[in-house]
Amino acid sequence: MTVEQKQVIDVMSLSKDEKIAIMTISDHLDWDDEHNHMLLLQDKINVYLGTIENEEIYEVYPQSKGKKFEIRVCAKYDLTKNAKEFINKVKNIVENGGYTFVWEKIS
Repeated sequence: MTVEQKQVIDVMSLSKDEKIAIMTISDHLDWDDEHNHMLLLQDKINVYLGTIENEEIYEVYPQSKGKKFEIRVCAKYDLTKNAKEFINKVKNIVENGGYTFVWEKIS
């Protein structure tokens, strides 16, 4: 599962202390087509947020009940300047909604 599959949660896990439910997006795309890449990420993040907010997540991943949520993007490629600005905006929006947002490059 990847960022291109909008309606699918790529990976669900709990933090080591089991206090945070981590919803991971697997992002294997480069940034050659920044606009499309940003739209794919935006759509996927919106699906994740919707799954949390409509409480469907508890049916899909019952272990998440009573936990805080983190949306994590695990990416293959470094961010471009525009992508960094986009990710910072996303981080602010997600965190203003009461969740944690993390972007990390995985080698």
